[in-house]
Amino acid sequence: MLKKPSPEQTALEMVTLEQLVPKDHLLRRIDAVIDFTFIHDRVSGLYCADNGRPALDPTLMFKALFIGYLFGIRSERQLVREIEVNVAYRWFLRLKLTDVVFDASTLSQNRRRRFNDTDVAQAIFDHIVEQAIGHGLVDGTVLYTDSTHLKANANKGKYDLALLQKSRADYWADLDRAIDAERALHGQPPLKEKEREPEVKETKVSR
Repeated sequence: MLKKPSPEQTALEMVTLEQLVPKDHLLRRIDAVIDFTFIHDRVSGLYCADNGRPALDPTLMFKALFIGYLFGIRSERQLVREIEVNVAYRWFLRLKLTDVVFDASTLSQNRRRRFNDTDVAQAIFDHIVEQAIGHGLVDGTVLYTDSTHLKANANKGKYDLALLQKSRADYWADLDRAIDAERALHGQPPLKEKEREPEVKETKVSR
């Protein structure tokens, strides 16, 4: 006998985010091995401890941007929408189902105004990706981590000399282009931003 699904959506259920996120989800693997606690120390000099309005938590911000880069979400507005409805993203960011997600403009303003003229964001993304490589989450691929193209050899158990081709922040630039497109729809001029010359640095990555 074919039964029609019930249209009722108001039934109360006892459930946790931990139950809803698949055990093999990539974000579970990342959460288990990558240390994000270093972020607060890296950004402490960019925040005032006793003045101004409360800022978006920097660890939350960089973890959200890492989700966007990792899953190819190329605008902050879309990223916020995805976080609102994706239980795995909420779990990774330590946001409860009932927590209100920060808005896209808050994310954008914190990213642009606080980090655009420093190398702090670059260093944070580099460190996150180097951890991912060291734990085998990344294998023989090209990553775009802020302004980094990281090419890693697939040989495990060795030290690989990786070339980090540093150009203008690729992911940052994608986010800014999305903002410019939205500003154009409202008759506003595009964002202004300084060009950065590409540079190359070498780093040893433990495999």
